[in-house]
Amino acid sequence: MRLGGRLAAAIEILADIETRYRPAAEALKDWGLSHRFAGSGDRAAIGNIVYDALRRKRTAAWLFDSDAPRHLAFGAVMLELAETAESVNAAMDGDRFAPEPLSADEQSLASARIVSVAPDEIRADSPEWCRTHLEAAFGEVWADEAAALSKRPPLDLRVNTLKSDRDRLLRLFARQRAQAGHLAPNAIRIPPVAGAGRHPNVQAEPAFQKGWFEVQDEGSQIAALLTGAAPGMRVLDFCAGAGGKTLAMSAAMENTGQIHAFDAEKPRLAPIFERLKRAGSRNVQATPDRSALEPLLGCMDIVLVDAPCTGSGTWRRRPDAKWRLTEKQLEQRMAEQSAILDDASSFVRPGGTLVYVTCSVFDEENCSQVAGFRERHRGFEVGNAAAAWQACLPASPMPQLANRAHGIRMTPHSSDTDGFYVAILKRKSGK
Repeated sequence: MRLGGRLAAAIEILADIETRYRPAAEALKDWGLSHRFAGSGDRAAIGNIVYDALRRKRTAAWLFDSDAPRHLAFGAVMLELAETAESVNAAMDGDRFAPEPLSADEQSLASARIVSVAPDEIRADSPEWCRTHLEAAFGEVWADEAAALSKRPPLDLRVNTLKSDRDRLLRLFARQRAQAGHLAPNAIRIPPVAGAGRHPNVQAEPAFQKGWFEVQDEGSQIAALLTGAAPGMRVLDFCAGAGGKTLAMSAAMENTGQIHAFDAEKPRLAPIFERLKRAGSRNVQATPDRSALEPLLGCMDIVLVDAPCTGSGTWRRRPDAKWRLTEKQLEQRMAEQSAILDDASSFVRPGGTLVYVTCSVFDEENCSQVAGFRERHRGFEVGNAAAAWQACLPASPMPQLANRAHGIRMTPHSSDTDGFYVAILKRKSGK
């Protein structure tokens, strides 16, 4: 397929996402199933246009003063593929599958806008209602932080030290320009895709099937390290989900001690069993049964709460989610987080640690939750986040936002990771 055909497909998919209010991944999959003539390279290029249009939605719309799917797709190509309005039209010339070319007025407006400096609310590429929350979290640089959440993401891997080492995997992915992560000691980063390219299907690698690595953002790897999980400890991962942080802690504990992985939603927890087997993690017990945890009350050295949240820190990977997010959903997540923190804290032994993590950048889900928890639970005090960083990452510089609001903050702009918040709370001895 030529650019015109790819643009037409992206416009069709963007319209489907808009009218049916559905995730981008579902719309792309359905389009691929009904257009089997499209090769893998074409599908990847079309997916890039769709995701770029969603990441840069407000900027793409600003180029044409229109958020119609057609203009979002054209805008994405201009913004991310370094095309001009004229070159896009030229590339579509003679392509019977191409959409209608840009008119003279459209070309003129987009050409003028793309060399102009967009207002902060445009280049932030986020819903208007989120502005007050982003300003509260980041102050004057809120638009820079939001804009970084709209860039193409890298592909991060975590080396499973139970089975392999970083040098071996760096050699394996040398052709993909893999580099050692700049913060986490077991991270490997494959750079963001350029142009119409695509990331390698790393899960098809024999090394993945052997359990040598997992796909995990470097920020998530750091969050697992900041728990302080070490050999011989008793750990509870209270919102384990598919088990990414459970697996990371299991490796850090060198398969000793005991990790209890719990998630109240069975479907979320289901993938963990195959992942544990592949990784060779033998110190993990996983269950969706809350009653099975009762014997652990007041006994755990570490309780990790990777709380359900808006996911605003992962917008560069799931850009469609930011346009479906509402203030009501934020309020619902906040209520869930408070309830989960209250429940999970009962498992921490005196002198033990409660680690609160979100992949959100909103203060309401982060430092405000910690402050509210401390008001309700006077037996806990805020731990030293900076000291925790130095203990587990002594060779890595702390991001600019670290230790702000009683926790470690990571973002694409400040630490070149997804957006994460990590707070460390200590249960007072005898409490």
